[in-house]
Amino acid sequence: MAAALETYRGRDRVVRAVCYACRLAGGALAGPREPPAGLARSLLAASSQLSACRAGLRLFDDFAALRRSFSYGLGPEDEDGLVRGLSVLCNLADQLYYPCEHIAWAADAGIVRAGSQKWWTVSTALWACSELLGVLRSLRILFQLRRKLRLHKCTSPAQSRKEVKAQVKAEVLRLLTGMADLSNAIHWLPPGFLWAGRFPQWLVGLLGTITSLIYIYQASARGKSEAV
Repeated sequence: MAAALETYRGRDRVVRAVCYACRLAGGALAGPREPPAGLARSLLAASSQLSACRAGLRLFDDFAALRRSFSYGLGPEDEDGLVRGLSVLCNLADQLYYPCEHIAWAADAGIVRAGSQKWWTVSTALWACSELLGVLRSLRILFQLRRKLRLHKCTSPAQSRKEVKAQVKAEVLRLLTGMADLSNAIHWLPPGFLWAGRFPQWLVGLLGTITSLIYIYQASARGKSEAV
């Protein structure tokens, strides 16, 4: 835990997990009552403050995202064309997300004169697009991995099949986090679009907590593999 908190990404994962856990607990304690009171209100207030903290820290994520986008470019030539196209579009959505969120943040803080709600909506829509593209990419990769396992079931060595199964497991986890985050992103869009605004607080917290724990697990697994 100490090692994770010493890095920006590690701290963000922990703060994200605590943020959604507070929303889950606060929403569960509040129940159908409006507005929440007591401990439920305190937990939901803590969740909102931690969410605002993460939004402030994301002011400095643009260049890291830009580096990732340029590093991937149009993707390696030996990669599936559909996967490459989805990845490029996903990177584009991520790149556009940050400046839109920054404008919304600055408008809320009174730094710029703009309607913050409009920019929050645009940034949330870009987040939803990014998650949707990620889900489609994971489904495509899983289809390819399943076909690879089926075609080489008898001819591939055991080690090769084991590596492919590990890739399948990692992609399934990405698919789960993408679907959960997409569900929450749609919830935060203006009411009237699909299930926007219809999730109770505890469900938003539950989905976010699950994805946060998966992100922490993935980071831990990567750290162990790099150490080996």
